[in-house]
Amino acid sequence: MLWSLFKIILFVVLIGAATMGATYLLETDGGIRIDIGAQEFNLGALQAVIALIVLVIGLWLLLKLAGLVVAVFRFLNGDETAISRHFDRNRERKGYQALAEGMMALASGEERTAITKAARAERYLRRPELTNLITAQAAEMSGDRKKASEVYKRLLADERTRFVGVRGLMKQKLEEGDTDTALKLAQKAFALKPQHAETGDVLLALQATHNDWHGARETLGKKVKYGALPKDVGKRRDAVLALEEAREIFDEGNSIRAREAAIEANKLSPDLVPAAVMAARSYMEQDNPRYAARVLTKAYKVTPHPDLAAAFAEIAPDESADERLKRFKTLTKEHPDSPETKMLLAELHVAAENYEKARDALGDLPYEKPTQRVLTLMAAIERGLEAPDSEVRAWLAKAVKAPRGPQWVCDKCRHIHSDWTPICDNCGAFDTLSWTEPKEGDMRMPGGEKMDALLIGAPDIAPDAEMVVEAEHMEPEDAETPTDTPADVVDVTPEDTTETETKN
Repeated sequence: MLWSLFKIILFVVLIGAATMGATYLLETDGGIRIDIGAQEFNLGALQAVIALIVLVIGLWLLLKLAGLVVAVFRFLNGDETAISRHFDRNRERKGYQALAEGMMALASGEERTAITKAARAERYLRRPELTNLITAQAAEMSGDRKKASEVYKRLLADERTRFVGVRGLMKQKLEEGDTDTALKLAQKAFALKPQHAETGDVLLALQATHNDWHGARETLGKKVKYGALPKDVGKRRDAVLALEEAREIFDEGNSIRAREAAIEANKLSPDLVPAAVMAARSYMEQDNPRYAARVLTKAYKVTPHPDLAAAFAEIAPDESADERLKRFKTLTKEHPDSPETKMLLAELHVAAENYEKARDALGDLPYEKPTQRVLTLMAAIERGLEAPDSEVRAWLAKAVKAPRGPQWVCDKCRHIHSDWTPICDNCGAFDTLSWTEPKEGDMRMPGGEKMDALLIGAPDIAPDAEMVVEAEHMEPEDAETPTDTPADVVDVTPEDTTETETKN
């Protein structure tokens, strides 16, 4: 609006200035005299201005004529396109100007203007590989998906623009939720440009969603080959895909191939907990416990995890509690200060009915880093030591409202998973789950404040009153899903502790 007003005002000012200039020249005395041989020309002031304008126009026409003469001369010398290029220069200038204006309109969010400028540029340039892309993007921005789809299909006819057309159609199908068609288009686009990182990521995600683990591994290998993915990241993700491929083969009933794929996944990424567990169980099926123990120990050195301890217990399921405690020294000597190692030692001592050693193994975890698993262990230990029921119930009351401890958490959306999976159930991201402590904020279990009275019973328990008050004022967190414990090592439950008290 302001620009239009400015142009109108500028036009009026120029017309006024021209009128005043002409009036001034008419009123001016004198003129210009031109002598050419025997001829003499006397021009007034206005006539001189007109003659100057005519002279400039004549010179411009003379230059154009000279350019045409040069083009004709080149044509006569064998340059067949010389004359056409001479007349096309002006069209190209107008076409590229319209193209530039269309790109600026597209960047400014003026979809209709961009489409109009692109059509004008196509009329002058006849370069659809340049103008169709602007038209398609402008049509998408304006919500005209049908027109955008038509333009993308036109791009498929030209080899130079085929990738752009396929990629545009692929993105449209993804937005529509048609993942089957999007997968086929992604495969075509990736075949045209395997070094294109975004297309490779889309294809990999779609293949993983469709459980095409073998195809996903091939795609990943090409991404690493063409430098679209670092080798170390590619190796880790290849291990994840190999693990899922092993699971799929196992479900199909081919246990031999599944074992080989699981062992391969573990070799590619020894720190991948699910791969280590599956590889260890594969070695157990081959009656090779030494290799199974080696795989689990190597993984435990990187990430202490209860699943690794559970699988380590499966190596010798019939051993006694003392024998198991001795064999587990291979694991417990690694990361002795880790909460997981402390809890594992406590569970082993509880299974061996060494409750004092179990409490010593936990150390200060129940006070400095209380979790549901730690506090439940403390309840079992106190029961084994024949502590009053009030103390046992106090620990259980704390456990109800305590944090869950480390979980499989998505690094991207922070969604918590009960089991490891290659794809986040919430955001669909690939290989983003980490074994870490979730940030649960101030989430509380419904009715959690009333659980103390239900579990502890009498409110006037002298030796444990302070501990109960602390339990009531702790910062509770979500307690729906307890942290997984290595059930094969020891199963700590209130029922077991009740049986122990009966024996005593």
